[in-house]
Amino acid sequence: MRTLLLTGPGGAGTSTLAAAAAVRAARAGRRTVLLSRRAPAASGLGAEPGLTVRTADPQAAVEGLWAGAAEGIGAVLPHASLPPASSVVPLPGAGDIALFAELAQAEADLVVVDAGPVDSASALVGLPAVLRWWLDQLMPPGVRALGAVRTAAVASGAVRRGPVDAALSAVPVVERLLAADRLADPTGTAVHLVAPPRPSSAVALRAAATVLGLHGLRAGAVLTRVLPLPGEDEWSTRRAAEQDAALAALAEVAPVHRVPEAATAPADADELAGLLVDELPGTTGFPAPGPERQEAGSWQLALPLPFAEHGTVTLTRWVDDLVLTVGGVRRSVRLDALLRRCEVTGGRLADPGTADARLEVGFRPDPTLWPADLLGAEGRTS
Repeated sequence: MRTLLLTGPGGAGTSTLAAAAAVRAARAGRRTVLLSRRAPAASGLGAEPGLTVRTADPQAAVEGLWAGAAEGIGAVLPHASLPPASSVVPLPGAGDIALFAELAQAEADLVVVDAGPVDSASALVGLPAVLRWWLDQLMPPGVRALGAVRTAAVASGAVRRGPVDAALSAVPVVERLLAADRLADPTGTAVHLVAPPRPSSAVALRAAATVLGLHGLRAGAVLTRVLPLPGEDEWSTRRAAEQDAALAALAEVAPVHRVPEAATAPADADELAGLLVDELPGTTGFPAPGPERQEAGSWQLALPLPFAEHGTVTLTRWVDDLVLTVGGVRRSVRLDALLRRCEVTGGRLADPGTADARLEVGFRPDPTLWPADLLGAEGRTS
């Protein structure tokens, strides 16, 4: 495990437990980075040996990108009045890009990410695929190859710089960012969900597990802060029964780790370290799906979608991609070289509503893309 993400419904204590996990990892001897959208509330974390605390700053990220791009734009449009970096207003989503950029630059044995609420975490883990998709649509590989030739020609003075060169100059920036993506290998990323032991939490976390599965990630544990309820009065009895029922429902999502609820928020690293008395699991994401050979010369691709239900999943084919939409979240999955030459024969959601739910997509050779002699041999051996 190289990256640990913590996320959950707002107000569940995600930031506190992310800091606790980071302190625990650093004290275990691992070089650790704690990455968040806001500075931790506990004091003294910056002085903890082996722990580096970083806060993603959307404004600074946008200013840095603009400062690098403004020179190229100004050269193409010399009469345009371009604002200085200090006057640029961040676009929506700049916070996700800033957090992703900080994550890509982090050098440590373990990066603990306070990913915030589930919607924010979903945007973060889906951002690399979104950037790759748009890069391929706006600047396909063939265009990027020609762009490299044009850039060399501009540098030699053989071609005058034009508007297209400003767009091409942004491609290496995006490619370098994606090349350093720590989330590219789901098997090196663990995700823990944080939620209070309330009846509504299990429903929210099941939906979160489905979205994470869409991106190849799975929930390794559920961290929940439980109340000590020693009293025998009616309120304590009813609250304890509700808490126990909620814990049982959460255990269906992932193994539950109970965190005793304290009277006050932890004030320093020692109090944070005391929150996690058990070792957290290192469960990581799903292995990259690959085609499985079926009977009669066909193949099947299984995509994990934990707890997905019938009627919540849509599937389309776009050129070399499968486009899945689950719960309002969409991901484009690039097919491998074999399946690109095949037709989609259909899809079914297997084991719906369970942790093993998966979308099984069938393929068969496309006669227009499959060599005739190979297609004939495929038919004889099936």
